[in-house]
Amino acid sequence: MPFCEVAKHQASLYDGVDAASLSSSSNNNGIRIFYRTHGHGTTKVLLIIGFAGTNDSWGPQIKALTGKERSNDDDGMRGVDQSDDNGEDGYGGNGVQVCAFDNRGMGRSSVPTKNSEYSTKIMAKDAIALMDHLGWRKAHVFGHSMGAMIACKLAVMVPDRVLSLALLNVTGGGFECLPKLDRQTISVAIRFFKAKTPEQRAAVDLDTHYTKEYLDEYVGSSTRRAILHQEYVKGISSTGMQSSYGFDGQVNACWTHKMTRTEIELIRSAGFLVSVIHGRHDIIAPIYYARRLAEKLQPVARMVDLHGGHLVSHERTKEVNQVLHELINASETKMSPHDWSNFPRKSSRWSGRGALLGGCIERPEATIKEYLKPLDHLSRATMVLTNWLVSATKDDFEVDCGSEENASIIYAALAVDKELQPDKVKRLMSVSDGKLSVHFEAVEARFLRASFSAFVDILTLSTKTIEEFGKGMAS
Repeated sequence: MPFCEVAKHQASLYDGVDAASLSSSSNNNGIRIFYRTHGHGTTKVLLIIGFAGTNDSWGPQIKALTGKERSNDDDGMRGVDQSDDNGEDGYGGNGVQVCAFDNRGMGRSSVPTKNSEYSTKIMAKDAIALMDHLGWRKAHVFGHSMGAMIACKLAVMVPDRVLSLALLNVTGGGFECLPKLDRQTISVAIRFFKAKTPEQRAAVDLDTHYTKEYLDEYVGSSTRRAILHQEYVKGISSTGMQSSYGFDGQVNACWTHKMTRTEIELIRSAGFLVSVIHGRHDIIAPIYYARRLAEKLQPVARMVDLHGGHLVSHERTKEVNQVLHELINASETKMSPHDWSNFPRKSSRWSGRGALLGGCIERPEATIKEYLKPLDHLSRATMVLTNWLVSATKDDFEVDCGSEENASIIYAALAVDKELQPDKVKRLMSVSDGKLSVHFEAVEARFLRASFSAFVDILTLSTKTIEEFGKGMAS
């Protein structure tokens, strides 16, 4: 069976990654990543699956991209690069070679026992090591769910090796991994944690992956639910239930994942195109967060929302495969970002002079209101900017929360989120007449930006909670 020994390829990882973390024996020594390659050609596609998934979860995309269902290993081909100069696939595909693999903690790959050995950054290093093992200098990188988070980190670490980036059913990690709380998701969560057999796990997986409408459709004399349940049980039985170490570790990777402004800016400026693909009825990863990420990645990102659930790549296979083909073709033809993006054209979030100018950043009132605009539909609070200072190390603003009760709830939530470096950043808050006033001070602009970014994330969560559960929470 084909495996990649991660430690053998540590030295070749991108220079921008600190040497200490690359040589960490606890993260990589002894780690083996199981993979399969499909097809044969000069166009390379790396597929990164999500939480508790295995490489064969990419089946519909592998067949569409390569014209093959069997892996090269099954056909007796070696997994390393054997491309001819003309890029033709010797097995009748479309000149595309695909690699799909099991993330650490799942399937046939190694299962580290410590949560600290799992993060999206560490798992991105696994993927980079696999590219090196295969002899792939560059590849189109497609990720689903947690795999999309890993793909983002890979793109940040080695942007010069990414030809294009597809993010399917992605979130920003942390609180964004929490589904909308209602009777359906609570029931699914309880069943998920109680599932002890392949049959039980398959049943709950179906409800998290697909819409009820899709599962209830008949295919011949049976419903899709019945057909897929048999397939899921067979798949889970062949790979085994995920171990508690793998489960806890991958949960840790999702929970600790975060994309900083610097990382998002690096992807935006790297020179490759991005597709953000999402199911409108995804109960695991709400589409709002994917759309917000796509907006942040403008002008290089295209947002594609489809009628489907969390596994939209299976529920809307034809549409997803078409989007992936379009992404590859647009990248190969060097399509301009503005022609690729399907968002309305607008000026950058920062003004034309929004770069560092003598230690200061210009942030006009209209620009900041645009940045905070997502909060408008999460709550009825109106963001009112009263005094956004030009200095890059001091900021003041005021939030009209609509009532004293709402302001108190938001204040309480934000007060729990303490500054990680209080010696470098100070945040002072007060509530008066239904308004939350906030003052920031930092020793350097970078600390201010990081603090404000984290602050807005918690503010978003708080306002969404108010809208979701209504008033009376403060009593």
